[in-house]
Amino acid sequence: MDWAGLVYANYGRKEDFQSLRSWGVNATDNLVIVRTGYISFAEKVYNAERAGAVGVLIFPDTCDVAVYGHVHFGTGDPYTPGFPSFNHTQFPPFKSSGLPKIPAQPIDKATAQSLLSKLEGREGPSDWRSPTFPSHSLGPKLKISGHEVQLEVTNVERSVELVNVFGSITGRFEPENYIIVGAQRDSWGPGAAKSGVGTAILLELVRSMTMMVSSGFQPRRSILFVSWDGGDFGSIGATEWLEGYLSMLHLKAATYMSLDTPLLGDESFVAKSSPLLRTLIETIIKQVDNPRQSQQSIYDFERRKGNWKSQVFAPLTNDTGSFAFTAFAGVPALEFTFVERSNPYRYLDTKMDTYENLNSIMDGRLPAVAMTLAEVAGLSLMKLSHDRILPLDYTAYNSLLLEHLIKLNSYASKLEPQGLTFSWLHSARGDYVRATERLKKAIEHSDLHNEKMIQFFNVRIMRVEFYFLSQYVSAISYPYRHILIGRGEHTLDALIEQLGRDPIDSSELHKQIALFTWTMVGAANALSGEVWEVQRNF
Repeated sequence: MDWAGLVYANYGRKEDFQSLRSWGVNATDNLVIVRTGYISFAEKVYNAERAGAVGVLIFPDTCDVAVYGHVHFGTGDPYTPGFPSFNHTQFPPFKSSGLPKIPAQPIDKATAQSLLSKLEGREGPSDWRSPTFPSHSLGPKLKISGHEVQLEVTNVERSVELVNVFGSITGRFEPENYIIVGAQRDSWGPGAAKSGVGTAILLELVRSMTMMVSSGFQPRRSILFVSWDGGDFGSIGATEWLEGYLSMLHLKAATYMSLDTPLLGDESFVAKSSPLLRTLIETIIKQVDNPRQSQQSIYDFERRKGNWKSQVFAPLTNDTGSFAFTAFAGVPALEFTFVERSNPYRYLDTKMDTYENLNSIMDGRLPAVAMTLAEVAGLSLMKLSHDRILPLDYTAYNSLLLEHLIKLNSYASKLEPQGLTFSWLHSARGDYVRATERLKKAIEHSDLHNEKMIQFFNVRIMRVEFYFLSQYVSAISYPYRHILIGRGEHTLDALIEQLGRDPIDSSELHKQIALFTWTMVGAANALSGEVWEVQRNF
């Protein structure tokens, strides 16, 4: 790349670049330097590229060692988006839209300190100051007149074969439906937190469930245990498997439970999941003691905190296999972890992610905390695989959709000049709510000792997430077709972004409202069941 100025952009979030613009600091045609934290490397680079930057430097905020990560804003093989890169396929090269068009490079703290000390211009606000760099300017000019910065990345691309390892237990009554439990096996460094603990818990679940089966226990549904390869390169092992068996998965996979990065401390419990699984998680954490407080459940411990649900429940993030399961395949996913909020684990994605360092942050109680997490995972697996009616809260989207519509209504005045309204969206949401109410009543008034009836209901419940994948966009152009957490013109985020523009692209807005609305209509119709039960309206 050519020589350029350098701009400090804090964590590289969207709001950080918006702040820079409001202060008159221009990232366009300049290099950007950001610190680790809050969002993934890939999202930092994606945001910088959208801000017009020509390259990105990423430095560790709290430790002296080099950091590692990938910058593909997506999951899976970036050269086969939407389809599998199995060794027997002959797909043509096709780059993912999530691959950055600008170079990016992690640097160590000393290099970052040297560069930041040479910046001129407006000084950053206090909350932008790194603990190790208490005061510096934002750039883009350098103190030495006429000097600029150049970034050159000399990475070499090569193909590597990945190997996923599978084990299974066949269910008794619904063997064709299964619960998937997985953990990534690889890491950039020692990977104690990133892969070691999760793999150990996965193996312990396999051992425990196998012993139970040998003693006569039979789960209703099949269980698939998977050790994923290529996790640290963008969940490649998990995503490519999803892409290879997509047509089968939305018919048979009920849930995915991830054990990636389950322990980063023991202070707070966090569950990232599909909304369909939050009721289940709340039920489970009422039954498991908090690792810091014996005789007190995780639920009671967390509930003492203000606004506890927003602390415990979080959306799936786009740099995980769980995200791919839900946003790409329409399979509800969950992952949980214990974290340290007051003193975050500093060594993730570094060569210092060792057992000793991870154990130290938990004051030597790593085995005990791991056992607690394993208990949460085991009880969740038991309910998902053995409850007669799948413990997925298919009514969860009723209130969530209403929250989104209330947010959209704040833009209603912008629709009037375009001759548009959100009335169809409200009607579609009403159809979905009525469909969930009818399903709930049908279950309540049915004979749940009738196995065929149970299977009929469970099939409808396990496909709810899949209904939120847009059927109106290509899985190759827009792999993450989920309208609420995916990416592309069909999503809620794209619709809100369009409404925030001035001027609005009327034809694009019309299309986006239609794409979003008709996916909701399709979800309501599919959940209703038989064709003659589908409601009118449109």
